[in-house]
Amino acid sequence: MGALRTVDQLTVTFLVDNCIEWYRPCVSLDAVCRCAVITYSWHMSRMTKLPPGFTLELRLHLSEDHKPPIDPLTGVPFVDLENYCCGAHGFSALIETRVDGEEPHLTLFDTGPDSRSIIRNVEALQVPVHRIERIVLSHWHADHSGGMLALLRYRSRSSTSDTPRCVADVHPDQPLARGIAPLDKVIARLPADPTFEEIEAAGGLLETHSEGHAVANDTVWVSGEIPRVTSFETGLPGAVRWINGEGGSKWIKEEDIMDERYAAIDVAGKGLVLFSACSHAGIVNVVKDAVSKLSRPIYMVIGGLHLAGADFTDRIPPTVNFLANQLRPAPTYVLPMHCSGFAAKIALESVLGEGCVPAGVGIKVDVQGNREEEQTVFPPSIA
Repeated sequence: MGALRTVDQLTVTFLVDNCIEWYRPCVSLDAVCRCAVITYSWHMSRMTKLPPGFTLELRLHLSEDHKPPIDPLTGVPFVDLENYCCGAHGFSALIETRVDGEEPHLTLFDTGPDSRSIIRNVEALQVPVHRIERIVLSHWHADHSGGMLALLRYRSRSSTSDTPRCVADVHPDQPLARGIAPLDKVIARLPADPTFEEIEAAGGLLETHSEGHAVANDTVWVSGEIPRVTSFETGLPGAVRWINGEGGSKWIKEEDIMDERYAAIDVAGKGLVLFSACSHAGIVNVVKDAVSKLSRPIYMVIGGLHLAGADFTDRIPPTVNFLANQLRPAPTYVLPMHCSGFAAKIALESVLGEGCVPAGVGIKVDVQGNREEEQTVFPPSIA
């Protein structure tokens, strides 16, 4: 596995996220009531405005490729809500990387929280599951690993005998159990992650990696351990891990979640597109590591920023300041998803404007590279 290669095209399809953003209301209000409706409709239209290259789920379903059901009464396509995507507390992104003159590669980054949402959504979006070469698991939390076994089994049923097995790329340090312990009292454990044995029994080809490595013919970088260098990003408060040791079985504090990894793709003429599923390491630490390791500017930041809730309120201002003012050049787009939280989204939108994109499940993103513009890509710096 070599160094990260630059790609000519990146396509991302969000298969699992907490939010759904598939409808753009009309701002023509001649036939509707005025007053509050005007304000609401304008606000919703503004918030769902997407940049070039972003496609809402509704448009995907109504395209000829998806063959939407036609209403026999009116002759127009149905909005077939029974078979649209559903939201779920988790994250999964299908990453397609393409270098001109070569076959594209499909990599799945995380699998959502359960066996139902991932399957419903891949069917709704008509994903060619048999072409997925590798599942990269960001970290051992069930809202990211919960759909892995169902996806692998579904892929096996969708494949022929000569289809290569799907690689399951995971961190080797799998916990026995993880729990939630606010105020040092364990109130619950998270659902079990799939074991190594279950992954292989479901058709996966297990690979464990603790170091950074390139996959998908070196078009996707999967990080190793993320260095913790900021003073304000201090992990996940109340996180605990179950261990069996000489002193017996017990819960221990584990707020750093050191098995977490991010993924990066380098798009020609633009820079890095980063996927950070939960940012337990802190998104600033993630960005700093990517800049240090890959020496490329950050074009887009995607995924959970884990800034939701009272425990993370103080982290929002320095995070926003870093992304908007200290990182140079600043990211063109930030897509705060999953566990980012409403307050963080509002704070990012206030400084980035339309550079803060309200993405959600079902949205497709096409990033087109341009090798002729490579000379205009400035090296990154951090103030």
